[in-house]
Amino acid sequence: MRLRADIFVSSLLRRVFASGDFAAVEKKGAEEAGAIFIRQHFRDGLETLYAPAPQTAFDEDEIRDRLFEVRLARSEPEAVRAMLDRERRFDPDLWIVELEAEELGDMIPLAGDR
Repeated sequence: MRLRADIFVSSLLRRVFASGDFAAVEKKGAEEAGAIFIRQHFRDGLETLYAPAPQTAFDEDEIRDRLFEVRLARSEPEAVRAMLDRERRFDPDLWIVELEAEELGDMIPLAGDR
């Protein structure tokens, strides 16, 4: 069974805080299965947007895991906001999590890393 969105977000927030960085939920989505988008803020004002990876990125035995892909890398905040606004119109139950961290390490499982 796939980990609920609210539990995944809660775990991510704890890991970010434990590393000494800051995280907040900008928009709370569906607790059970909402799509999760992650905004990573950098000190230079740019942002990276992580979005749920497409189903084609999963192996059959990984289908229960959450995987992310970089949708926008080190982009202007306006571009990230515009993309999130489009996604929100498509799926109003999505989550948006903001992280202020220069390095995420292995906190977010990326599809390309598997």
